Amino acid sequence: MNKLTSEQRAHILHLLCEGMSIRAVTRLTGASKNTVAKLLNDAGAALGAYQDAAFRNLSCAQVQVDEIWSFCYAKQKNVAKAKAAPEGAGDVWTWTAIDADTKLVFSVMVGGRDADYAQDFLADVRARIDGRFQLTSDGHSAYKRAVRRVFGDEIDYAQLVKIYGAAPDAGRYSPAACIGANPTQVAGSPDMSKVSTSYVERQNLTMRMHMRRFTRLTNGFSKKVEAHSNAISLHFAYYNFVRIHKTLRISPAMAAGVSDRLWEMADLVAVVEAAEAKPGKRGPYKKRVAAE
Repeated sequence: MNKLTSEQRAHILHLLCEGMSIRAVTRLTGASKNTVAKLLNDAGAALGAYQDAAFRNLSCAQVQVDEIWSFCYAKQKNVAKAKAAPEGAGDVWTWTAIDADTKLVFSVMVGGRDADYAQDFLADVRARIDGRFQLTSDGHSAYKRAVRRVFGDEIDYAQLVKIYGAAPDAGRYSPAACIGANPTQVAGSPDMSKVSTSYVERQNLTMRMHMRRFTRLTNGFSKKVEAHSNAISLHFAYYNFVRIHKTLRISPAMAAGVSDRLWEMADLVAVVEAAEAKPGKRGPYKKRVAAE
């Protein structure tokens, strides 16, 4: 059996990270669909484990969190009538935490959107940061209870509660327009002038642009939630270590002091090959799979 070279792996992963679908990559590279899919899964698992270990003892002053919707195998309303729907099929939410200063996305969790997931997610955020910091979220009710249970009074927390206009006309796909936002103090003494979710919401756009699985009207959705999680881990390894942030002029990992240089795709492949040489526990830096 032919084995991909490190250069071929780097090329395929680079195409995937820039938003190309698996089938498009097969057409451009000549690699089979199964080969590309296996490489994506292996790379995502290895790079997720690497980021899990690397993103510790961080110094963050301003953290923004949010959750973004996608689906696996079928949308939730279609799961009941879908053929052989696997465990985890339906709506899937990806929770992300970003350092507003360095733009490092240091905590990611895949699963549902209820209070239990919120608590698990924020517990992971807390475990990665040294010292007190300010946290901002949207008005999702699950955050309040989770923040109280995870942080107590050891955090400065505020919510940015958005106000929406009238519901869109029937048949219109776009959501209702946001006509305002109220910053609300919830815990501690947050600096209200810095209460914002702009960076984490902009990261949501980056995810949708760079991963076909997050496109709202797509046939490139994940068939298994594990593959979905691995694709996310690959994306954030590329975002955090390889891609130069337009505003920072360096990578987020460099800005956060996690890396002393800008990585290349070959460096991501080196992490994957090191994981292959030394098998062990691998996976995204925080993964809890939904099992509705």
